[in-house]
Amino acid sequence: MSHPSHLFAELKLRDVTLANRIGIPPMCQYSARDGVAADWHFVHYGSRAVGGAGLMIVEATAVLPEGRISPGDLGLWQEAQVEPLARIARFARDHGCVAALQLAHAGRKAGVSLGWQPQRSLSTGEGGWTPVAPSPLAFGEGYAVPDELDEAGIHQIIGAFAAAARRAREAGFDAVEIHAAHGYLLHQFLSPLANQRRDAWGGAFAQRARLTREVVKAVRAEWPERLPLMIRLSATDWVEGGWNAEETVELCRELKTLGVDLVDVSSGGLVPYARIPVGPGFQTEFAARVRREAGIPTAAVGLITSPEQADHIVRTGQADVVLLGREILRDPYWPLHAARTLGTATPWPRQYLRAAPQGATER
Repeated sequence: MSHPSHLFAELKLRDVTLANRIGIPPMCQYSARDGVAADWHFVHYGSRAVGGAGLMIVEATAVLPEGRISPGDLGLWQEAQVEPLARIARFARDHGCVAALQLAHAGRKAGVSLGWQPQRSLSTGEGGWTPVAPSPLAFGEGYAVPDELDEAGIHQIIGAFAAAARRAREAGFDAVEIHAAHGYLLHQFLSPLANQRRDAWGGAFAQRARLTREVVKAVRAEWPERLPLMIRLSATDWVEGGWNAEETVELCRELKTLGVDLVDVSSGGLVPYARIPVGPGFQTEFAARVRREAGIPTAAVGLITSPEQADHIVRTGQADVVLLGREILRDPYWPLHAARTLGTATPWPRQYLRAAPQGATER
């Protein structure tokens, strides 16, 4: 290469240093029972922790049982759920990968079938439950009409995010991410397509963004000052009259002052009828805009597949971190292979050195 690889440069967020700019985004495995991580989770995340990524964000972990997307989702609403997650965090740290945990509440998209099944709300007899949301509007056909949250319910959720953050630290995670994207509860409050309230939690931008701000403040108050706090946002609903990129930038300026250290920029998920122009790097422009206009580090995600593409995103200042989802599912060792492609030396697990490029060092 005629230029050094920026993809393998370190990145410091508060007192945590990522070994490189490659991250694994949260991807639900739908394989938990009562919110407890299983052997599948340990093997899945362990395989990727040794694969060379600097950051691994463990999947959406519900702060309340009714906040799970499906009965197979992880949770962190009680102590029994801590140690199985701690095992994952310890293993990742031992192999040089920063483990983060995504804290989530699915809102009106909760209580549905597992991810590989046809998506619909489950009846109580099937293990489902009545979801909650800012307004009594179903996500779409086949989805239950949610109960509208009252003031007490909203404050319970804020407290549940804070309590889950305490447990995430007890489990040994070095970062947490608040899920405010993809049509889940916080995104539902942000978007006027889902939030039709006329009280202090709906209406104008400031009121729609209030719950996200309050959750960030509650989590930051519980999360150690030396450790980074991230948030995942959908930059746009891709629908006229919905949440948009301008509001995303405005919100990110506020979140920066509240202690958010990196914005994981995605899009969509609020309504099933959005027309999304999916293509290679189709969301990267939003990460670049947030980074430029809000002055906060960002992560780009969405059909980023090649080492050259990922390196270009970082090198040109479009994002500070590149998240690879499907590529990491296909190849847990994508970062090690990318280093070879980009002509960059990166440490390998000592157990795998016999297969490493000549001159590779051990991790």
